Amino acid sequence: MRLLSKRQLKEMVLYSPQHIARLEKAGKFPQRVQIGPNRVGWVEAEVLDWLQERLDGREAPNRPS
Repeated sequence: MRLLSKRQLKEMVLYSPQHIARLEKAGKFPQRVQIGPNRVGWVEAEVLDWLQERLDGREAPNRPS
């Protein structure tokens, strides 16, 4: 298991920390893990699954017949 830092998460997801916090609070993003008193991380596999859901939800491009 690998944990992502805030910096790594931001590079992977491209959302601001504030938006990620809003999504977490709404239950629409993987919850952070409290590692220490001043340190949090996100489980990489959970974030990748979340991203895959976004990709799977895209409409297939119109392809010529």
